[in-house]
Amino acid sequence: MIPRYSRPEMTRIWEPENKFRIWFEIEAHACDAQAALGVIPKEAAKAVWERGKWEIERIDEIERETKHDVIAFLTNLAEHVGPEARFVHQGMTSSDVLDTTLAVQLKQAAELLLADLSALLATLERRAREHKDTITIGRSHGIHAEPTTFGLKLAGHYAAFERARQRLEWARDEIATCAISGAVGTFANIDPFVERWVAEKMGLHPEPVSTQVIPRDRHALFFSVLGVIASSIENLAVEIRHLQRTEVREAEEYFSPGQKGSSAMPHKRNPVLSENLTGLARIVRAAVVPALENVALWHERDISHSSVERVLAPDATIALDFALARLNGMMDRLVVYPERMLANLESMGGLVFSQRVLLELTQAGMSREGAYQAVQRNAMKVWSEGGSLLDHLSADPEVVSHLPVDKLTPLFDLGYHTKHVDTVFRRVFGG
Repeated sequence: MIPRYSRPEMTRIWEPENKFRIWFEIEAHACDAQAALGVIPKEAAKAVWERGKWEIERIDEIERETKHDVIAFLTNLAEHVGPEARFVHQGMTSSDVLDTTLAVQLKQAAELLLADLSALLATLERRAREHKDTITIGRSHGIHAEPTTFGLKLAGHYAAFERARQRLEWARDEIATCAISGAVGTFANIDPFVERWVAEKMGLHPEPVSTQVIPRDRHALFFSVLGVIASSIENLAVEIRHLQRTEVREAEEYFSPGQKGSSAMPHKRNPVLSENLTGLARIVRAAVVPALENVALWHERDISHSSVERVLAPDATIALDFALARLNGMMDRLVVYPERMLANLESMGGLVFSQRVLLELTQAGMSREGAYQAVQRNAMKVWSEGGSLLDHLSADPEVVSHLPVDKLTPLFDLGYHTKHVDTVFRRVFGG
């Protein structure tokens, strides 16, 4: 991922230094286990820990000749460890190192993403409670529907990201498996004790059946969860983009002093953050299909998945980490215009109360079909002629024969639509 959309802590997970450190720890812990079994001398395992070093430039140099990254690393490691290095990698295959390392990296990435989600959830809860009673219009198909509150809107997004956190915790545990089973995964040349030992030391659990690779359905699940999180980011970003449209202007991204919206038009205040988030969500979701396609490998292993994961694992996690942080900052400083929300709601002359009138007419004795027709014909007058729905209904003999004006007027009460907001908030936030 390019530096523009990267944050240092997540980027470090995918840098060569962290990768080779994990490789070394896997090999060194495996040596300890082999020494415990009596397969190699304890002094050899001790030498690996004490003298084990590597240089990225030297590994790259060796790989240019060997065309094999794990062999290049082991060769460089042996240059420092000395004769005891012959006991390193006993009974292991490259995938034992590579797949276990990827599991560690994805677990590390998941921990950062979970922290990002926790921070975002705290912000969304604060803003939702702040605007619990801020009346706004709910829209379906982009058209005014019925009143809601801006706090309820945000509570819905909070709930989505709470589900995202639960799914990611599950995906983190699902991906955190260790494979130290040797060629084709039979443990023919290495005792399963070594796998259990390394797994415990690396904070993983043994893969039940690893063939020669960890099954890629685990990775497919992990990146699918990231894709769903990205879609939830886009869902909220699109909402803000719509609310910031000039014709709506119910909320907008904070526009800082000195910020410029357009190189040509000095008046512009564009939703650049939420548009950026929509784009980043596409990048993260782009990892999902390749991860699914990686599940089908030839027999006990091939490396068709390898090049895919070397690209998508860093890019998807780095992009999602950046996007979650950006969304958190955007929502933290989001500017909300309650007066504009109320003005927009009132701009359609009370049409948003049509369902309540419909229901009251049926309670007063009209058939549902008749009540619907009566309300709709008066609603259409508001669309075409202007005025208010209450005035048009009050002048309709059929309507007032069932609902006199003194009974019609109370039906246009905003409080009716917000009476269960507290119930929803208790469901979402508890307490």
